[in-house]
Amino acid sequence: MVDIPYQPGRVAAASTRRKRSGLAAMMHRKSTIAFLMALPLLVLIGVLVVYPALYAIHLSTLNKTMQRFVGFGNFQFLFKRDTFWLVVQQSCLFAITAVFFKALLGFIVAHFVHNVPAKGQRKWRGMLLVPWVIPPAMSTLAWLWLFDPSYSAFNYTLGLFGAGPIPWTGDAAWARFSVILVNIWYGAPFFMIMYLAALKSVPEQLYEAASIDGANWWQRLWYVTLPMMRNIIAITTLFSLIVTFANFDIVRILTAGGPLDHTHIFATWAFRIGIEGSDIPLGASVSLFMLPILAVAAIFILRDINKRGNES
Repeated sequence: MVDIPYQPGRVAAASTRRKRSGLAAMMHRKSTIAFLMALPLLVLIGVLVVYPALYAIHLSTLNKTMQRFVGFGNFQFLFKRDTFWLVVQQSCLFAITAVFFKALLGFIVAHFVHNVPAKGQRKWRGMLLVPWVIPPAMSTLAWLWLFDPSYSAFNYTLGLFGAGPIPWTGDAAWARFSVILVNIWYGAPFFMIMYLAALKSVPEQLYEAASIDGANWWQRLWYVTLPMMRNIIAITTLFSLIVTFANFDIVRILTAGGPLDHTHIFATWAFRIGIEGSDIPLGASVSLFMLPILAVAAIFILRDINKRGNES
């Protein structure tokens, strides 16, 4: 039997090589690389989203002076107020109506641009994206001047045809119509550009096969276009629903929640109670009430997307 002398240098070198090979193998995994690349974004989301959300939950359990724990007392107080349920109704009406018409208008305009010759598409895309590019506060100010009770351009135009002036922001029904109209004008270009990208990804062979089978334009739309765009439509609708529910600029600038709180939505009423009313915990409770509504919508939409993914 031959004795082999112990060589600590070789053992250390072998151990270092094993560590390096293990680290190299870990770095070659796609999941590890993806996690490391997404880590800065995850940290940013944690700082700007998760922490404020947890702090808002903490605030909603305190009294007005933020000195005493009241549990669900703020929510119980809100549930007894008629204005709160009016805000819930208006927020749902505002978000669902605006998202529906934004999706419908974006779908129609996307088909129009898609059928424009390639040379002219860039010009049309640029012009139609202008409402979405302009900051909402600035564009809403322009709409406020159009709705002005004394110098309204809309009322002036109606007067040329003998129609009476409309109280665009002075009547509850017309005020709701006005804020929904402005939101549609601002958000429809986003749907248009998303749907246009989805339309360009639909293979032309599918349309050719449908035409050979004798399908008309409606059948091609229903059986070819819509099934190929369903995931994009669902994701875009969910994203827009979240953004529309949390909208603040349009209602705040156009009506400030009036007349008589008939156009308040969650964001503006939370601002009215929390900032202007100096009741931060109650305002936080109002804003948190959006969470269960949006969570239910997200569950249904994402489950439908996942179901179609498993079927395919």
